[in-house]
Amino acid sequence: MPEGRTTHGGTRRPQPRRALVTVVGIVILLIAALAFANRGDHPSPAAGAADTGSTAGGSTGTRGTGAAPTAPTGQKPVDGKSGAGIPAGFAHTDQGAQSAAANYAVALGSADMFNTDRRHRIVSAIYDPAVSPGLQTDLDRAYTGDSLKSLGLTAAGTAPAGFTFVSRTVPIGTKVGADSAGTPDAKTVEVWCTDLVGLAGTGSTKPVSTAWFTITEKLVWSGSDWKIRSSTQKEGPAPVAADNQAASADEIAGAVRDYGGFTYAR
Repeated sequence: MPEGRTTHGGTRRPQPRRALVTVVGIVILLIAALAFANRGDHPSPAAGAADTGSTAGGSTGTRGTGAAPTAPTGQKPVDGKSGAGIPAGFAHTDQGAQSAAANYAVALGSADMFNTDRRHRIVSAIYDPAVSPGLQTDLDRAYTGDSLKSLGLTAAGTAPAGFTFVSRTVPIGTKVGADSAGTPDAKTVEVWCTDLVGLAGTGSTKPVSTAWFTITEKLVWSGSDWKIRSSTQKEGPAPVAADNQAASADEIAGAVRDYGGFTYAR
């Protein structure tokens, strides 16, 4: 696959995620799940409330010229979930759009996207009905063949015996684009993320590793909730890597098993 990403060591490795799907009229984001094949040596406030900024972890603060603080606002989280288990019923506000975008990034970057039935439920739950049928077909074509093989997965999108497939996206923060002002039914939301992707297990040639990227989701208000119309992704901003000792394959597999993921609705 043609696209690459520069590592801290200066090497380039293929990045099949962006090349997997071509969709007419919509830019598809496969999030982190398909980003790390062939890695070489490394494989809004409620109505009437004050305007606030937010972080993806569900905390918000008064919007100013700098980053929003991480103090909680006490605003009530959404109560409902979709049939795919994704939080639903977000507020028709900037903050609601940010919460939706963060949750959708988590879902699209999950290992569930490699299971056909679960992927169909996710796409149906979070994409605008105007684009989801065609998207389903394109994704079914994408999650097959060489794309799965390059990640070390079987033709069914599962890990080989003795390995654990890891795919998690973790939002760090969100912001609403300036072009969203005065457009209550359409919002552009950027989600800054990191992720974990790879095969955990002794002898893995695709060890679990991380990357940093920013997702831009074009959201529309549809069916009394925010839905994705289209999305794009760019690399970074990435912090300087720490000098942490890499965990063993068994430690990573155990952590994925024992530590559950989060949703990010407030």
